[in-house]
Amino acid sequence: MFRKNYFNFLLAIALFLASGIVVSAQTAPVTGQVILKKADGTTEPAVGALVEVFRTDQKGKFPSDKTDKKGNFAFAGLPLGASFVFSVSASNIKPGFYPNIKAGMEKLVFTVSEGDGRRLTEDEVRQALTAPPKTGTVQSSEPAAQQNPSKLTAEQKKAQEEEAKRLSEYEAKKKQVENANAIISKAVTEGNKAFNDKNYDVAIVKFDEGINADPDFAGSAPILLNNKAIALKSRAVDTYNKSVKADAAAKASGMESVKKDFTDGIAATEKSLQILKNATSPDATTQKSYADAKLSALTARKEIYGLMLQTGIDKTKGKEAIAAFEEYIAAEPDPQKKGNARVGLAEAYQLDNNFDQAVVEFEKVLAEDPENVNALVGVGLSLVNLGYINQESDKDKSKAQFQQAINYLQKFLDSSKAPKNQNNAAVKQYKDEAVLIIETLKKEQNVTPQKDTKKKP
Repeated sequence: MFRKNYFNFLLAIALFLASGIVVSAQTAPVTGQVILKKADGTTEPAVGALVEVFRTDQKGKFPSDKTDKKGNFAFAGLPLGASFVFSVSASNIKPGFYPNIKAGMEKLVFTVSEGDGRRLTEDEVRQALTAPPKTGTVQSSEPAAQQNPSKLTAEQKKAQEEEAKRLSEYEAKKKQVENANAIISKAVTEGNKAFNDKNYDVAIVKFDEGINADPDFAGSAPILLNNKAIALKSRAVDTYNKSVKADAAAKASGMESVKKDFTDGIAATEKSLQILKNATSPDATTQKSYADAKLSALTARKEIYGLMLQTGIDKTKGKEAIAAFEEYIAAEPDPQKKGNARVGLAEAYQLDNNFDQAVVEFEKVLAEDPENVNALVGVGLSLVNLGYINQESDKDKSKAQFQQAINYLQKFLDSSKAPKNQNNAAVKQYKDEAVLIIETLKKEQNVTPQKDTKKKP
């Protein structure tokens, strides 16, 4: 009898299949609005204004943007920790520059006035940062000289008060973002280094420091949460591999730590997804950065759930694991990664004792990749389980399932001989077992391998 769960993959194999941490440049968006203050004191959105971005902590220029009908602009992917100056120009305004911009600043307001429509060159902007403009035609973020209050109309006084409020909010936001960015940038650098050095304790602490600096900011928190989840997963794997060889007491303690790290890792991905669910932006580039972070969170979450089931740390999470795999598969654009995840989904169904659905998912993989050895052995072993489960209640169905099982297992053995599969983890683990099962099915169930593995109508 082979009525048992055949998918207790070695954790080392699972770790090999899991993706590593994403150590990429950390970026964040900058958004804002350009307001035109007219000669009569009234204001309106500056439509079609050109907004250019120059880096000030080092030489560099980024792609420009034009304001929309509401005067809004948006930039995505500006490096955290860097400093920028924004230059604004349009046909009906005085050119302006706005220094000390940091990645992560949002809802900025640049107020411009009517003018000759000249556009500042990059050199002019950089020179203006260090010396007062000589022509008197350039405006900056500094407040203009105050008019005589006694000569101001009520509307002009209101506009002046609003401008002062905007400047105050801008300076406060700038200081807040500068402080947060400094912490985040340091946390990312030190956290990634610690992770690459396999010092997972330090990596997790550093990623937490970055998260806590701005816990709800969609431009950085999801990335740090995803990195924290992967570090927790890696620490859990390390602890597991050490604990399985320890004495009973040490093993029990180690497995509790593994379970906690897996649970905390899943919680980190859930928080990341929650932040991204509420993150919106009219800018296509920003939307893509959010989508990339979401896919990273979905990837880490399904990997942790898969390991949680495969190690037996918490087999009660079968339904949650299945949902995590399904959501990842729906979001993953890469066909190969999608196929690999579908194998994981099938394994989750199998580990949840839903062998019928496991067969369905394995056969979806084989429809796209008929020589996939992981799916071949998976569907074969699942059908063996179904054959024994149905043996008493439906002998004909059981017989058909044993026949399909032996067909798939024989094809698994045939495919395992291909050079590309010599080092495949499933081949190494299940080759000898597949031979034994085939021989047993021949003797006990009177079935022999047939070339056609398709279901009969």
